[in-house]
This record gives sequence, C-alpha cells and structure tokens, in this order.
Amino acid sequence: MSLWQYANPQLRDLVSYEPGKPVEDVARELGLKTSDIVKLASNENPLGPSPKALAAMHEMLERAHFYPDGGGFYLREAIAEKFGLQRENVILGNGSNEIIEFVGHAFLKPGDEVISAEHAFVVYKLMATLFGAKTVEVPDPGFKHDLDAMAAAITPRTRELFIANPNNPTGTLVPQDEIDRFMDRLPPHVIVVFDEAYHEFLKDAPDTLKYVREGRPNVLILRTFSKIQGLANLRIGYGLGSREIMEILQKTRQPFNANGISQAGALAGLKDDDHQQKTRELTWKGRDYLQKEFAAMGLEFVPSHANFVLVKVGNGSDIFKKLLKTGIIIRDMTSYKLPEWIRVSVGTMPQNERFIAELKKLLS
Repeated sequence: MSLWQYANPQLRDLVSYEPGKPVEDVARELGLKTSDIVKLASNENPLGPSPKALAAMHEMLERAHFYPDGGGFYLREAIAEKFGLQRENVILGNGSNEIIEFVGHAFLKPGDEVISAEHAFVVYKLMATLFGAKTVEVPDPGFKHDLDAMAAAITPRTRELFIANPNNPTGTLVPQDEIDRFMDRLPPHVIVVFDEAYHEFLKDAPDTLKYVREGRPNVLILRTFSKIQGLANLRIGYGLGSREIMEILQKTRQPFNANGISQAGALAGLKDDDHQQKTRELTWKGRDYLQKEFAAMGLEFVPSHANFVLVKVGNGSDIFKKLLKTGIIIRDMTSYKLPEWIRVSVGTMPQNERFIAELKKLLS
C-alpha cells in the first residue's frame, strides 16, 4: 500500500520547479573554491544588496527573537508611497512566487483554466496544477506574448491569465498599445496578473499601474526585491492591486510570511536609488556586451529587455554540462521545451568575459 493512493492525484505527474544549480554544490562536486565559481543561472544581482540594506538587516538581526510585523506596515507604506497608492493596495509575499499561490488559493478550483504564454515562467503551470486547474499555453511567435491570441483563448472557465513583462526566460517585452488593446477585451471573471519581476531594468516601461489607479478590480501586478535589489536569498516580493483583490488575497496569506530581516532590507534598499542605478547600468552594459558577442559568433539570440539573454547553442544540456566543468553555471532550457537554447544572466564584466571565452572554446 502506498500513500500515493491518498495524495491529490494531480501531484503524481507534477514536475517540481528546478532552480539554478547552487554555487556550493558545484564547488563541492568539482573540488573548487566557491570564489572560483561564476553563477550566471538565476538572474541574480552581481553587485549584491545595497549597503544601506545590509546595514538595516544587521541591525534587525539583534531583534531576531521577536516575531516580525505581520502586516508589514512600514514596507507596505513605503511601496505605496513610491507608486502613488495606499497601503491597502499592497501585499507582501515570500518572494512574488508566493503571491501567485495566494491567487490560486483565492480563485482556482479543480477544472478551472489558467492562460499563459507557451514559453513563460514554469511556476504559473506548476501552481495551476497544484490547484487542479488546467493550463492553456498560447503560442508566442518570436518568443513574445501574443495578447490577441491570449484574449481569444479566454473561456467561461478561465480564472487567471499571466503576462510576464519582460518575460522570463525569453526577455521579450509587450508594448503599451498591445496591453491597452488586451485590457479593453478582458472580461471581469478573469484575474490578469502582470508579472513584472524585471520591470526596473526597463528604460521605457509600460504603465500597468494605471489600471490599479483606475480601480480595475481584477488586475494584479507582481514585483520583487530579488532582482534589482539583490535580495534573492531573503525571498521578499510584493503585489499591487485594488483594495478589493487585496482584501481577498490577504485572507490566503499565512501570518508572518515576510520575515523581519527581509522587510528591513527591502525597506532600506527601496530608498537607495543610487544602488539601483548602478545595477541598471551594469546590466545594460553587460547585456549589450553579451548580445554583441553572440552576434559576432553567429549565434541566434532573443534581444532582451531584462538582465539575462536567451541564446541558441545547439545542444543546451551538453553546453550546460561542459560549462559546469569549467566552474560556470548557466541555465539549460530543456525544461522550457527549448533544448537547443541556454539562458545566461548578466554578471560583472569579468564574469561575462570569462563565460564568452569558455563558450567560444566549446563551440569552436
């Protein structure tokens, strides 16, 4: 007799999310120092957190024996002020991923439908499956969301629709006019989730917050402190939406889901515009370098609006394994149904140059 006969049936065939390989694992397996490893797999900030965030977190460590502010008052206030909203328009999550789970708890039932682009963040499908919902993956020509096709795919069973902008793992961007046209067609029974984890890297970002300010109740915008703020280890993200949707989502949230150290770091980092600008400039310079080198090597790549580039190398799994032996971690895209591609995060210039040098050796 197996416990599987009692478990929820959708779990049996569920493929768990596969994160980027940790630096410590590679160092241990290859007998290298962690300082010898270059990780360009998880779209992390190579500059690390803001010095102001580090100071705030060290100070909060002295209060580690107290429970955190369960409502995240000061961080939510600061986020709301930054975007011209009210605290009631903001919810905190253990990473923005957790807020995707909140939406599932709130709106999904077995047999419901969730719409996403074919090559979008795999967690959308994973979460839908957990709640017994069906994921409808809409083809994305040129690896870009086709919002007209996504709108046409909506049925009475559709409850959620995800627009990742810029999209992970492709780095493509949907412009404002296409978003506006889509929003004119969005029926009230569908929650549209704009996943904007890479929003801060854009030079001319579409304005989705206007739908929240207009009072559209079925709009949710996700942002994170993992990328531009360099706080990926702390798992802190947030959602922006109407008071009504936030009132619903707050009922799905576990108490103290955002720990006090992450709240302190996020609050301090949010106010450090200089560190964010340094991160942007490093990202833009490194991204331009990688794309220029890929073009010179004759490799097909997707021009990116984020802090990573998707590039076609022939056998992604093989290149991943060979680069790993040199101490360089990138992302094999087989799990995204892109076996010929890899995704490489922008690092510091020395890291980018080392990656390109090793890739040239492998492809020659």
